[in-house]
Amino acid sequence: MKRYLYALLACTLLLTACASPIGLTDDDEAEPTSPAGPGASSGGEASARCGDTAQLADELQLYTWVEYIDPAIKDQFEEECGVRVVETNFDSNETLLASLQSGATGYDIVVPSDYMVQILISENMLQPLDFGVITNIKHMGAQHVNQYFDPEQQYTVPYFWGTSGLVVDTNVIPDPRPSWKLVFEPSAEACGKISMLDDQRETLGAALMYLGYSLNDTDPVHLGEAKSLLIEQANCVKAYDSQTNDDLAVSGETVIGHIWTGDAILAGTPDAGGREELVYVIPEEGCVIWQDNLAVPVGAPNKHTAEVFINYLNDPQIAAQNANFVGYGTPNQAAKEFVDPELLENPGIYPPKETMARLQWIEDVGDALELYDRVWTEFKAAIGG
Repeated sequence: MKRYLYALLACTLLLTACASPIGLTDDDEAEPTSPAGPGASSGGEASARCGDTAQLADELQLYTWVEYIDPAIKDQFEEECGVRVVETNFDSNETLLASLQSGATGYDIVVPSDYMVQILISENMLQPLDFGVITNIKHMGAQHVNQYFDPEQQYTVPYFWGTSGLVVDTNVIPDPRPSWKLVFEPSAEACGKISMLDDQRETLGAALMYLGYSLNDTDPVHLGEAKSLLIEQANCVKAYDSQTNDDLAVSGETVIGHIWTGDAILAGTPDAGGREELVYVIPEEGCVIWQDNLAVPVGAPNKHTAEVFINYLNDPQIAAQNANFVGYGTPNQAAKEFVDPELLENPGIYPPKETMARLQWIEDVGDALELYDRVWTEFKAAIGG
């Protein structure tokens, strides 16, 4: 979901409390490994990470979030394996779903988030993967596999994970309380300078959590309250933005932003063009934990090549290279040996156990999705969005 980070990190304000436990933390150790590093091959020769190159397509179509892979990795894969990776982007899980439902074909790999995986599986839109090819699945931490959205771990491979909280400009709000009140009971200084994610499950979820309800509440009355709250809040919202909200914070156009982890860290990193006054807050009422996943859609023209690339991305050193660039948490335990220590030590990216135990997943709400769609549409119509 989300955006990139170059290397160094900003200070992160992490005061927590949320709602439902997810069980294991990110401390489960994977099997140690000694992989060949990037550039193991030379002169264009295929490396062992490519398998039998005679079985590989010349080109691979990747449908993913904006700036969610180190471009150098695509170049490396082409050099090592002879496959060009062509990237196309979407801006939300719902856009991804709509694309596949409309009959979009030609994509070899898609990158859905947790709850969307569940929906895509139920709609028979994903293919089971060959883990005889994707052997690097063994490096995943236990809490990232066999999750509710793919309990048998048949259709997906974990890619990145993170949380959805708030970025706060401490020049304007010097001692921010870690609460959704920052955006739903904004100060005079903040009103008109707030951004919210343009994402129905995230933003309706934020309103539900502020009101004391579950992130996945399906009670029409509660969702109606959330809609009313968002309509009332809209007078203080500058933008509903999931792609440039970090830029708005850096420029000072907003002073509080509902944001994904990596975007917040980027915004607060001077070496990446950010400002150190921008800190990341996890609200005490509740917050989202999400995981993005690599999957192969039904109808993919190059399934085997897709599986080879998924395995390539999860070579521990490649996975670490990608994590260092993107700035989100890697589920690949073996990769952590090679991840920038400043990333590993940042609690905004790798929260402590007590925080992990309180995070909530966005889950498939079944038939209630129609209710969410209607409420979101009514909210957008009410604010003229």
